[in-house]
Amino acid sequence: MKISFLLHNAYGIGGTITTTFNLAQALAGRHDVEIVSVLRHREDPAFALDPRVSLRPLVDLRHDKEHPLRRRPARVFPAGEYRYHQYSELTDERIAACLADTDADVVIGTRPGLNVHLALQAPQRVARIGQEHLTLDNHPPRLRTTMRRAYRGLDVLTTVTEADAATYRRKMRLPGVRVEALPNSVPDPVLPVADGSAKVVIAAGRLVPVKRYDLLIEAFATVAAEHPDWQLRIYGKGEERERLRQLIQRLGLCGHVFLMGAAAPMEAEWVKGSIGAAASDFEPFGMTIVEAMRCGLPVVSTDCRYGPGEIIEDGVDGRLVPVGDRDALGGALLELVRDDERRRRMGRAAVRNAARFAPAPVLEQAERLVHAAMSARRTGRPPGPPERGRVHHGLVQRTHAARDLARTAAGGVLRTLGKGQR
Repeated sequence: MKISFLLHNAYGIGGTITTTFNLAQALAGRHDVEIVSVLRHREDPAFALDPRVSLRPLVDLRHDKEHPLRRRPARVFPAGEYRYHQYSELTDERIAACLADTDADVVIGTRPGLNVHLALQAPQRVARIGQEHLTLDNHPPRLRTTMRRAYRGLDVLTTVTEADAATYRRKMRLPGVRVEALPNSVPDPVLPVADGSAKVVIAAGRLVPVKRYDLLIEAFATVAAEHPDWQLRIYGKGEERERLRQLIQRLGLCGHVFLMGAAAPMEAEWVKGSIGAAASDFEPFGMTIVEAMRCGLPVVSTDCRYGPGEIIEDGVDGRLVPVGDRDALGGALLELVRDDERRRRMGRAAVRNAARFAPAPVLEQAERLVHAAMSARRTGRPPGPPERGRVHHGLVQRTHAARDLARTAAGGVLRTLGKGQR
């Protein structure tokens, strides 16, 4: 079978790109897989891609930057979407042509705006899977309204956590669309896992306010005061770097906390540590948490919505602390710093428990959803409720109105949506 991923920009850096590459490469062992990148701005992707996965861009910004259609706002890609300013009539045109001409059996969209394109413009023969890498509550009301109308043209919708899948079922009411959690996968480690002996705490991710590295640095000050031989290494780049650097200086932690810059892949850095840390106010999944655990690190994390609580088993393979609680975060780090045996035991548990995010089990679940979407497309029946006893609401036969909406690629529905999005 041929599977096509529709991705915003495969040549950038980000969690959606990483997880799309991971899943595409896992599927390529059994299927013909391609990634269609709407945008391209450089010669090669930032991340290595298995040569079995083909990659093709639709709009190459190095050559199409001055195209006249780029000056006209997009009419299909929803205006409430975070990336709307990067879309235009040119992307509308290229995406529509790509979907009309696709020879794929299944197309997988990877963000709300692309899921809208997919739901409205894919040929009837093509099974349609929309992926959500953020959360429903994270989307503005204007976008949720567009999604609620357009997503009825999908066969399957996946979220990265069970909690968010339940939210979609409860709030979106998508008749005939199977909504199920499909977690991100992390490749199997190639290096020996950490043994828990290094006196290093590691965190990684974009240096942006929501990640709360300021809170982590302040919490680590209590660790450094009691155990000055321990370090905190923070990997990543972003707008908060200078502010964090000043905070490190102000707290007198220059010999204890280090801003390491970006590192890709991170595996070689994770295994140099003994504890992982995450202090986010909000985390749709928690890719770096899984990466750290797969490398043998127990992770101390804030128990923010939605991801960490579905990844970490508190007290077994890591610790969960209240969001924004500096003292609790510092105390949990100290628990593991003080107790070598507990730290090593939890690290071993982290490796075992994080195996459920390995490519093989995620691939098995993804293939099951692909077959469900294809069966629904062939028979015209809903693809069935989520498996393993998950709650599912509002699953009924797809209505004629939803079918008409899905068939409309450039007619009145698109014009109506377009008017509401300007």
